[in-house]
Amino acid sequence: MLPNFNLLEFIIIIIPLLVAVTAHEVAHGYIALKMGDPTAKNAGRLSLNPIRHLDIFGSFLLPVILKLSGAPILFGYAKPVPVNFANLRPYKTGTVLVASAGVVTNFALAIISAGGFQILRHIKILGGILILQPIIMILLKLFAYSVMINLVLAVFNLIPIPPLDGGRILTVLLPIRARQKIKYIEPFGFVILIFLLFTRSLDLLITFFITPLINLLLGG
Repeated sequence: MLPNFNLLEFIIIIIPLLVAVTAHEVAHGYIALKMGDPTAKNAGRLSLNPIRHLDIFGSFLLPVILKLSGAPILFGYAKPVPVNFANLRPYKTGTVLVASAGVVTNFALAIISAGGFQILRHIKILGGILILQPIIMILLKLFAYSVMINLVLAVFNLIPIPPLDGGRILTVLLPIRARQKIKYIEPFGFVILIFLLFTRSLDLLITFFITPLINLLLGG
């Protein structure tokens, strides 16, 4: 057994993580379809079945490594849905909408989860049914993790580094010459992001953006 590894807590974490990354990718593909690109639909990726979107490293190993290493945020990702941006009409508007769809979905899931958390918290405060208290505690944790994970995914994906959504939005809005320079970063973007995660270089991002949002939605 790994040190400090709690199987139940990991399950409570992994469920909202899988929901968050799956919904994020499906949102990209759905908006792409609405804007003229059926690539994700043709690939069978407009499904809410997490198995169709799982990435072994991003959906399982990375969250475990971050959890065990005591990283300040829990992060994961699914296989990106295939999108042919050249099919989008209009191109710029379509690209911005497709890129922002996942972020908007994660913010929406965070708000919905916060609603569930607050309802259950009030039931617990009022006493509820005694026999249901252990289930209520598990659900409270699940909703709390869902809020945190979705906020992390939303804010993290807004970082203007390709291939993140923020990087794609920035790229399409820049002049052509600057756009070409930004694209040089994309092959190394993932390595840069993993480095930032494991060196805790994103602590400032958490302090100024994610923590206040978590406190707002979960009531501190």
